[in-house]
Amino acid sequence: MSSRRDIYKLLVIFAVLSVTFFGLGCVDSSEDAEIEEENGASAEGTEENGAGAGPAEEASVLKIFHAGSLSVPFEDLEKEFEAQNPGVDVQREAAGSAKCVRKITELGKNADILASADYNLIPTMMMPEYADWYAAFAKNQIVIAYTNDSKYSDEINADNWYEILRRPDVRYGFSNPNDDPCGYRTQMVTQLAELQYEDDQIYDDLILDLTGMTVTEENGIYTVHVPESEAIDPDTSKIMLRSMEVELSSALEMGEIDYFYIYRSVAVQHGFNFIELPEEIDLSSIEYADNYGKVQVERASGEIATGAPIVYGVTIPTNAENPELAIEFVELLLEETGQQIFVENGQPPIVPAVAGGKEAMPPALQALVE
Repeated sequence: MSSRRDIYKLLVIFAVLSVTFFGLGCVDSSEDAEIEEENGASAEGTEENGAGAGPAEEASVLKIFHAGSLSVPFEDLEKEFEAQNPGVDVQREAAGSAKCVRKITELGKNADILASADYNLIPTMMMPEYADWYAAFAKNQIVIAYTNDSKYSDEINADNWYEILRRPDVRYGFSNPNDDPCGYRTQMVTQLAELQYEDDQIYDDLILDLTGMTVTEENGIYTVHVPESEAIDPDTSKIMLRSMEVELSSALEMGEIDYFYIYRSVAVQHGFNFIELPEEIDLSSIEYADNYGKVQVERASGEIATGAPIVYGVTIPTNAENPELAIEFVELLLEETGQQIFVENGQPPIVPAVAGGKEAMPPALQALVE
């Protein structure tokens, strides 16, 4: 869906679905060594399917690269799919969405399915060489998560959260904008907060003065410039930076940080307390799409992400080794069973999913998308 008309179509459908569903209650390196190290920690499907249980038949392995924020619903989908397909071993690797894509496009790794927390990474980073189509299948919003043990947890609310984060004894976290959509969306939300709360020092105090980020403004559009990951250099007395947002969950649980920016669905899945931000800045609503668009983030790669409602996307890469199994898994994701899994995990599905490049989709999937 590369044309302006197709994007408008997606946003219109998003708007209708928001009314129905919103009440339901990812440091960079593109070197193989670091990514292999990360995979050892986050290749969840491989670990969960029993390391040492004996090699599976290659034809029966389904390999999925997915956003860290999809870990819980995709674990549920994995169990359901393996129950329906005895002998199939679903192997999942969770990472920041941009890093997931680069594993395929830069490192030449094979994946049968790619699922991103920002659907737009598929047309902009994968198509046409590495993907022919995508389906936008779920939504989300940015919240500030915390626990009862977080400093000032009894004071924080939607009106003062940025003041709480400013306090010198409070430590908070967000994911690397070069690796993870939640990381660049954190920049968007914090910059938009300056407009929402009429305080032009919020982004400076919470991020700019504590990292290597810079901001320029032209004609009312703010652009956050993200340096190479090794140059971000956060003030660790205030900020914890990790490659993907779900890596911060354990830090919050252990009391290493007091708060972090995260998707609502992840906060729900982990049982965290969270502050729901105003719709004008939380990237949840088509009604405020124009407002979100006042902020964009230029990653170190030169790619630019513009503020927009949060929409997740899935595709079957052109280098998939088991495309037939992949089609069956995506069917499960897009059908009622998959939709219900997302509802139960606090993440509204888009029903029906919205396709980009629908004519290139496998026929079995075309019937499931708009």
